[in-house]
Amino acid sequence: MSAVSTSIEVRCINTLRGLAMDAVQAAGCGHPGLPMGAAPMAYALWTRHLRHNPRNPRWFDRDRFILSAGHGSMLLYGLLHLTGYDVSLDDLRAFRQWGSITPGHPENTLTPGVEIATGPLGQGFSTAVGMALAERFLANTFNREGHPVVDHHTYVLCSDGDLMEGVSSEAASLAGHQKLGKLIVLYDDNGITIDGSTSLAFTEDVAKRFDAYGWHTQHVDGLDVDAVDQAIGAAKAVADRPSLILARTVIGFGSPNRAGTAKAHGEALGEEEVRLTKEVLGIPLEPSFFVPDDVRHEFREAVERGARWESEWMARLEAYRETHADLAGQLAASIEHVAPKGWAKDLPEFTEKMATRASSGQVLNAIESHFPTLVGGSADLTGSVDTKLKDSVVQQPEHPEGRNMAYGVREHAMAAAINGMTMHGGMRAYGGTFLMFSDYCKPALRLAALMECPSIFVFTHDSVLLGEDGPTHQPIEHLAGLRAIPNFNVMRPADGNETAACWKVALESTETPCALILTRQGVPQVTPPVRGGDHPALRGGYVLREASKLPAEMVLVATGSELSLALEASELLEQEGTLTRVVSLPSWHLFERLDPQARERVLPPGVPTVSVEAAATLGWAKYADAHVGIDRFGASAPAKVLAEKFGLTAAHVAEVARGLLGG
Repeated sequence: MSAVSTSIEVRCINTLRGLAMDAVQAAGCGHPGLPMGAAPMAYALWTRHLRHNPRNPRWFDRDRFILSAGHGSMLLYGLLHLTGYDVSLDDLRAFRQWGSITPGHPENTLTPGVEIATGPLGQGFSTAVGMALAERFLANTFNREGHPVVDHHTYVLCSDGDLMEGVSSEAASLAGHQKLGKLIVLYDDNGITIDGSTSLAFTEDVAKRFDAYGWHTQHVDGLDVDAVDQAIGAAKAVADRPSLILARTVIGFGSPNRAGTAKAHGEALGEEEVRLTKEVLGIPLEPSFFVPDDVRHEFREAVERGARWESEWMARLEAYRETHADLAGQLAASIEHVAPKGWAKDLPEFTEKMATRASSGQVLNAIESHFPTLVGGSADLTGSVDTKLKDSVVQQPEHPEGRNMAYGVREHAMAAAINGMTMHGGMRAYGGTFLMFSDYCKPALRLAALMECPSIFVFTHDSVLLGEDGPTHQPIEHLAGLRAIPNFNVMRPADGNETAACWKVALESTETPCALILTRQGVPQVTPPVRGGDHPALRGGYVLREASKLPAEMVLVATGSELSLALEASELLEQEGTLTRVVSLPSWHLFERLDPQARERVLPPGVPTVSVEAAATLGWAKYADAHVGIDRFGASAPAKVLAEKFGLTAAHVAEVARGLLGG
């Protein structure tokens, strides 16, 4: 395809390139190269295949488009503006600036039409696998003969960097196993990364690798619109395999001095190079951010198409309601994230000693019938983390309606897929592994918080008290690290009743991901039962046991399995005449959202306070004056021995309290 042409499609493509160049140049930073090279295949996808409605970015049966190569964000912003989303030329001019809706990498909470935040490479690719899983599950749960109310594709534009990141390997393997035929990935194979040619570090045969994963693969000239169009059509015809289209492109296409080089990747071209490039591409030098009327008209046909597609879907949905009213009601409630009335009445009450991981499993199976689109699984640890829904099968290509996910030993891909299923809409997803392995999930956990995505993560084996597996499996710093993530609700319940309350919070959350931190070892039931869904743990922190007389002279505040330890220590202190209050603080996140007076009623200022938690003490200074915790790695030994050696005993807690009082 020649650079300068009078054809409308070339003018559309070059307009995308011009907008990217101008925005990056105005910002003084950014990544112009990918949009300039990938513009032809983006044009082919967005004008010939992508089913979307710019006037309603949240139309449920739209195709999903994920720009996994998020550094090329100006390609997406240009497409959104040109096709009629609420993204103006002024928004493009404000690229990367304070308060704009066009940040350096796409963020779903800021920009209409952006499905997910795609910062770290590989995350978009892997989250899209979850979206494709969601589409297939919902289609097989709700569609009936003659009523295809869920029927769309998930498209991804990814880069070399996405495919180098390990998470994409995990996700691609999972997608191939699951035979996700409606997942189509366009690979911008431009051969350049920040350091230079990909040959410096990336010489594998990508097509053979994806063939081995069970994908359908094609090679195509990514600068040839018709070739890309045909490849996408061929991919859509393959129902039993995800597709990878390896599109050879030229980074910074049209730039006389930077095309095909690393210089086009991550910095502005410079005023002179922008001028030369516009001359090559036939773009007027002035004004900047130039959009010809005929180009705008060509792209804006998406508005009429989108309105027609959504109208046709609404008609199908209405016919579906008339024939399958109950299913239609369930689908609508799932899409709107509405919990059924009275569901929490079925939350179980606990009286016997039990690990909180086991309590969690009982909660899930008590309430699963209320949430027909609740899907869960684990990273090959289902029996250990108690995430199985006993009334459902494992989701497989032959059982796409299954509500139990087998992720294999792929924690990172599992977390990203959970985000994808949740962000897709219409379902709730959770997944489990050991707390130690949250390290493998961390990028996806952070993105869930950034995206305001209410994913649910179940992390068990939560302390050194898991015992003989030793320090490689014993989390120490993990609670502190997870609590440091903004908009991330870490909940460490003390017993089964608090666990039930924490599940209530998680299932009713709409903008905040939740992590349940659960024990391997049995714990006594020390908090009140959940009656009708009500429990003081819903506030994040509360007084579990008041001092025998007020005012209290000492406060012991604890989470998880150490709450029972604090109760024992309070008895010792009370016997000695020290008036002691015990506070349960399962969720710092929820507690911090109480008004200051409510927090002070639980943790009164000026009263000596000791925190008790079998983890790093980092962060506890805002609540307590002294700490019983672990600021070193653990050891391999039985749990009782470890508790004694690390001072996780009532006697030691009481000793620390006495020291705080000067005794």
